Amino acid sequence: MKPFQTHEGIAAPMDRANVDTDMIIPKQFLKSIHRTGFGPNLFDELRYLDVGQPGMDNSRRPLNPDFALNQPRYQGASILLARENFGCGSSREHAPWALDDYGFRAIIAPSFADIFFNNCFKNGMLPIVLPHEVVDQLFSEMYAQEGYRLTIDLPSQQVVTPSGQRFDFAVDAFRKHCLLNGLDDIGLTLQQADAIRAFEEKHKAAAPWLFGRW
Repeated sequence: MKPFQTHEGIAAPMDRANVDTDMIIPKQFLKSIHRTGFGPNLFDELRYLDVGQPGMDNSRRPLNPDFALNQPRYQGASILLARENFGCGSSREHAPWALDDYGFRAIIAPSFADIFFNNCFKNGMLPIVLPHEVVDQLFSEMYAQEGYRLTIDLPSQQVVTPSGQRFDFAVDAFRKHCLLNGLDDIGLTLQQADAIRAFEEKHKAAAPWLFGRW
């Protein structure tokens, strides 16, 4: 998992409330268990004018010109500004996979659905909860300034605007540690590799019949 420490990037809008995981990545694309390859179908129903299916050549599909991620000013965006209850609906982990594969490192919203919120941390993405009035301000500044860039400083737990204004955000200490060090569940387990091997050898010596040693 990629470590997250300080990130600066262009902000793009998802200016609607209650965006569910089916809108983030529609159900027909959930057949793969690999974490990559979902980016081209992120927000598929909003992004394209036709109905997307697995295996289609997305480069040939008609784009919706009114959708923010298709507009030149938001190309290369890595921070998503969203509204309340982002990531509601089903618990599919493909939703943060798709956002990550597209290139987003962080999402800022007034609130998130709980399961989606947890899945973001497990996949190296930082979901940030800020008050409604602060999110409104960020949306207004972003719309007024093309190429609007935010800096997210995880060690100090602050979002910094281009003018230097800083907004504090809360993050669980254990989740912060995992993001700073790029540790997913597998990475956390591997930190105990020596202890695991020692336990296995001890267990084999104490009960060899369980391992074909008798």
